[in-house]
Amino acid sequence: MNLSDKSTPDSRKELFKTALISTAGSVGCVTVVVMLGAILGGIWLDDHFGTKPTWTVTLALISIPLSVLVMIIVVRAIIKRIQPELDKDRKTQPSEENLSRGS
Repeated sequence: MNLSDKSTPDSRKELFKTALISTAGSVGCVTVVVMLGAILGGIWLDDHFGTKPTWTVTLALISIPLSVLVMIIVVRAIIKRIQPELDKDRKTQPSEENLSRGS
């Protein structure tokens, strides 16, 4: 979907809301995947080495800052994709300031 195809302010707001919702969904999924991977990996390592809670707790604690880092990377990548479209749309739309000068 291209922002320049949407000329009305309402449609741009709707597109922006959709982008925010998809970003939140992506971040939520990434967090779940990282945490689940850490817990399952910790359980497997604990079974393999016979150290009951050590690996699970360690990997669960490591997964917290790791998931924050991955969330930042995902959000920055999404913003990079959205930002050129917003800039292009702003350049094609006349601003209120320019409209008032022309009157």
